[in-house]
Amino acid sequence: MAFLFFTTIYKLFTEGNRSTGKSLFSPKIIPLKIIGITGTLGSGKGTIVDYLTKHHRFQHFSVRNYLSKFIKQRGLEVNRDNMVIVANELRAKNSPSYIVEQLYEQALTSGNDCIIESIRTVGEVTILNSKGDFYLFAVDADQRLRYTRIVERASETDKINFETFVENENREMNSTDPNKQNLAACMKLADFKFINNGSFDDLYRQIDEVLEEIS
Repeated sequence: MAFLFFTTIYKLFTEGNRSTGKSLFSPKIIPLKIIGITGTLGSGKGTIVDYLTKHHRFQHFSVRNYLSKFIKQRGLEVNRDNMVIVANELRAKNSPSYIVEQLYEQALTSGNDCIIESIRTVGEVTILNSKGDFYLFAVDADQRLRYTRIVERASETDKINFETFVENENREMNSTDPNKQNLAACMKLADFKFINNGSFDDLYRQIDEVLEEIS
């Protein structure tokens, strides 16, 4: 009798009511927060990523890392020009949101709050906004200060003079082609905007205030 009783209870909780098809026990699904980040060159996108991953346990998904794999497969140098070329080719071949959709799917399977760096087309913003619990952060700073920062970080894509820096930024700021970078439009669509002309602590304070608001 005891065995029959516990078997019946188990079936009720796992199989549920046959008339409704619903289980009496279903695990609570906690929605993940997925943040996208956009902004001008050298404005502090990486700093925000580092803070979220180290202090708030976000997992990082990088468009730069994603594109670098394709660039290296072609035997090309990893620089900003090739990043732009490969990114635009992938978007034109698939869809304006193709790259971030690949990263979004990876983010979903991670089971963690995630940040996708960086969002550069309006198509990417549109598709991510349709996914649900998504927020777009935008960050900006004084242009000369931003150039100083990229010189100091000296990544593969940052070994350029100031004139080239300005040219690269102007090229990525506006476009009528939905497959190409349009940072200005993306920043206008952001849910939260940060000005990063001050110290790390100033930026961290801004981030914490926003996280408290969306938690």
